[in-house]
Amino acid sequence: MLKFLLGGVLTALITPAFAFCGFYVGKADSQLLNEASQVIVVRDGERTVVSMLNDYKGELTEFALVVPVPSVLQQGQIHVGDKAIFDRLDAYSAPRLAEYYDPNPCEKPKFEAMMRTAPAAMPMAVADAERAKALGVTVEASYTVGEYDIVILSATLSDGLETWLRQSGYRIPARSAQALAPYIRQNMKFFVARVNLAEQAKTGFTMLRPLQFAYESEKFMLPIRLGMANARGPQDLIAYVLTKNGRVESSNYRTVKLPANMELPVFLKQGDEFRNFYKAMFDTQARKEGYRVVFTEYFWDMGWCDPCAADPLSPAELRQAGVFWVNPAISGQPVPMGTAPGRRIMPPRPQPGGAQPVMLTRLHVRYTPETFPEDLMFFETGDRQNFQTRYVLRHPAGVTPQACPEAAAYLDEVRQRQEQAAQQLATLTGGDINRIREQMKLPPAPPARPWWEGLWGRDAGK
Repeated sequence: MLKFLLGGVLTALITPAFAFCGFYVGKADSQLLNEASQVIVVRDGERTVVSMLNDYKGELTEFALVVPVPSVLQQGQIHVGDKAIFDRLDAYSAPRLAEYYDPNPCEKPKFEAMMRTAPAAMPMAVADAERAKALGVTVEASYTVGEYDIVILSATLSDGLETWLRQSGYRIPARSAQALAPYIRQNMKFFVARVNLAEQAKTGFTMLRPLQFAYESEKFMLPIRLGMANARGPQDLIAYVLTKNGRVESSNYRTVKLPANMELPVFLKQGDEFRNFYKAMFDTQARKEGYRVVFTEYFWDMGWCDPCAADPLSPAELRQAGVFWVNPAISGQPVPMGTAPGRRIMPPRPQPGGAQPVMLTRLHVRYTPETFPEDLMFFETGDRQNFQTRYVLRHPAGVTPQACPEAAAYLDEVRQRQEQAAQQLATLTGGDINRIREQMKLPPAPPARPWWEGLWGRDAGK
């Protein structure tokens, strides 16, 4: 019997402050912080759609987001999205537990069949034009989209752009000019989104909705350096990257897969234990790598999943996320497939020109200005091997050693695998192995034999 246990929305697992692709600039005494960062990046050829989900603390009187973009965006290239798409992607790709139950070893044919298929460990208001010009700032375009007032700026001097922002009434982080300078040298533009309070009141939403924008660029990248300007300690970014063909990696930082697909103690099913485990595991792996790597948390063809933490997104939902090559008219509702609960597959999507696949790579980065001095650059690999941060719980059968001839050997194997699960949990999280054994109700480990015992045979020293 198999069922899945969703480990929860990952953003709820991470306690350090998050940074976004741009920095927040607060007017007057507002206390806005980069609190959470999730980004959807859709890419095919040189076409890119970026969706940004923002969170903040403090009273919202007026605020703006500054993000470098490769060109001046027209109004039709900017859209206000729906947070539900982020929630769907997060739920679909979230780290998960897979739960298995051993068959009774006394029912030998079923037991042997189960053992053959048991899970194995596998390898982000325009100021006066003359004043702006004097500072080397040009207002290229301005729009109102939903509850946002959008300004697209170009600049020739980072100090001038910083001054323009400050004179426009925004309290921006220290060292902003230093953070802006590399983008100005690359002749990039600056997307400034300010909340229009009157328009926001009309929406009825109590939180800011995601901003989406589409553009073409030969660079497959995500700017993260501006988000470090007001960072407080290591920052986190979760990127959902949707492509046509294969898994996405960083081309300028090492990309590694998190430890996954291993057996862990069954008490992780209880309460917040799995969340606590995953947070501790990620903290341990990030520190181990010196906050210098991009972690892969999930990669899968979005037509199916196994086990499913949530159903795959429908073509209509993928279109909302910015996947421009799918046909939203195709319903694509998930249907059960096979006998294992938690496994779903999408029916074929007969689109013009043939079926168009959608591959999801979920990347998680924890970084500091020192460990990630460059923006994230990506490339799409040819790798289509599915991967997920899945962890296995296996419940032993309730038998006694005297139940049948096979029971005693089976229970010995259970004790060995439970000890291995305890050691794996301690290694992944840096936890206390003895405390883990207590939680698992395992007997204390026998004292270690002296290393030299038996070296010269039984009669040595007589």
